Amino acid sequence: MAPCEAEPKPVNIDPDQDAWFTAFFLENHIDPFAYPIEVGSREQVEFMVYPENNERFYPCSDTMFNAIMSRKRPRFLTNRYRDVLDKIFAIIKAFIDSEYDRAFLSRLIKIKYDNEIQSRLLIPSRLEKRLYKIFLTRTQIEDPYKSQKKKENDRAYTFMASESFKEALNEVDGAIDTMKGFTLEQVKAQINEIEFTRRLSLLTASALWQDDNFKMPSTSAIKTLLNARITGNGMKRLLELVNAPKSKILWLTGESGEVVADIAIAQFLANIGHVVILAVKEKPFFKKVCLNDTRTDPVLVKALEQAHFIHDKAISKNKLLQRLKQDEHLYVISDGTQEALNLLLVSTTFSRVFKEVDCVVTRGPKQRSRMIQTHFRFTRDVINICAKENRLDIVFKPRHPDFINFSHMDLEGKANKIISEMTQAKNENMTVMFYSGIIGSIPGKIDVAKKIMNRFIEHLKNQSDNLFIINPSSYYEPGMDADDLMYMWEIVQRSGYIDIWRFQTSDDISRSFAIMGQKVPPEWIGKDATYSTGCTKEMRIAQEVQKENPEMQLIGPAVDKFMRRDEYGVGSMYDRRLAWMPERRKSDRRKSGRHA
Repeated sequence: MAPCEAEPKPVNIDPDQDAWFTAFFLENHIDPFAYPIEVGSREQVEFMVYPENNERFYPCSDTMFNAIMSRKRPRFLTNRYRDVLDKIFAIIKAFIDSEYDRAFLSRLIKIKYDNEIQSRLLIPSRLEKRLYKIFLTRTQIEDPYKSQKKKENDRAYTFMASESFKEALNEVDGAIDTMKGFTLEQVKAQINEIEFTRRLSLLTASALWQDDNFKMPSTSAIKTLLNARITGNGMKRLLELVNAPKSKILWLTGESGEVVADIAIAQFLANIGHVVILAVKEKPFFKKVCLNDTRTDPVLVKALEQAHFIHDKAISKNKLLQRLKQDEHLYVISDGTQEALNLLLVSTTFSRVFKEVDCVVTRGPKQRSRMIQTHFRFTRDVINICAKENRLDIVFKPRHPDFINFSHMDLEGKANKIISEMTQAKNENMTVMFYSGIIGSIPGKIDVAKKIMNRFIEHLKNQSDNLFIINPSSYYEPGMDADDLMYMWEIVQRSGYIDIWRFQTSDDISRSFAIMGQKVPPEWIGKDATYSTGCTKEMRIAQEVQKENPEMQLIGPAVDKFMRRDEYGVGSMYDRRLAWMPERRKSDRRKSGRHA
């Protein structure tokens, strides 16, 4: 089977194995119920990972996961654990001068190591993070590799700023066999492909800036370097992105030195009209570039002086799209973590950016193991670039074919269609009403909520003449999440065509059940629009709209009652304050099976 194909995992019915599976998430501190603040909700993870068969995503390769699940303590797993220990011992040896402190810290790390691996449940990267944090906290060394990172970045910058490099980069002879029959646009496209490929080849040059005896190579040597051999199925997709009118790319940066090449590639793409979002680490993690490096390393400060930083770790979809729609092409974000790529722990902003781009470019073998060497499929195309023995191996994994994505243009188009209906109604002298009510705020009751709203709106239409009512529940389409809906509806709501904005009251709900010949169920008693996160947000919008259009009438609960709700759980239809209520958990588990 091709490595990029999804392989459904059968639902396990063995309680012993199921307990081991659950313990795996608990031991690695990646269970959202046990660690709701640190671990992304299922909805947030689904911004990035397409769920199949109700399966729960794990941040490691299939080989690693199967080794842990086997409980046989295979040599593969033992060797990976030992690699982590050796890496931490190497740091202690390199940065601790005192013989006593070195011996003490080594022993402490070994004790912690033996304890952590005893169950054989830990993913090695999680072990790495824990041991690394012990080193940092015990030594009070904030960033052990800070000086080395600066040196390597400086060497890389010196190399790329040299006349020899510029001459090799701009070499024309032999680059294009013939231009006969080419249009000007085709020639431009080919030139862009050549320069992009040459800049990409820089990723094979890490040995240059890692060498303390760095010397500038000759022009001919640089020309050879910029013509690296490329293998894998990913280059074609990369060139498609280069030649597209305006691609949006999330580019996960590499380590020191390499990051200067990453930035140079991103700047090239930005200069030809694409949008590139560079992702760095939140805090120091070995030689990975972190946010602080972008502020304190002179090379990175200069290289990123034209970039726009998004510091908000939980940016809303609306604000993110507003940023990306501006005439800016290069951005920097943090992934929110201090460890190897872990989609369960990344920031909300990273998750939202992941969902909004056309492609995610990952770097190196560790990211390959988690994004390519796994049966999981993602919501966006993923490309991994690995430098191997003076060649680039580029692998492409297409997004899951069943993933439904609504671009901002799709959502704006839907909003404009609704506005056209409102305009037509106004032209026919109809009164336009927008009805805001509970849809997803009561766990497991979306269908009931829609039925309540539909029945009451029918009742209003039967009561009134020439009344055009916008029923939000009738415009929902599969694949839409709360982000999409709020973005679309805000465009409609600020259009200026609403005459009456009615917010659902408890009497509305009671009347709906009476019309259906039913008593009000306990979970609906006393509920009104103030219980809904969406309605709370819409009330704020309604107040702003009313300031611009004082004749718009507001009907519903008193404004000061809209205080209970704050923000949606990321990607959810319910408030984040409700995300971990017992009934919410039960509902999610019933809906999603054991892996919910």
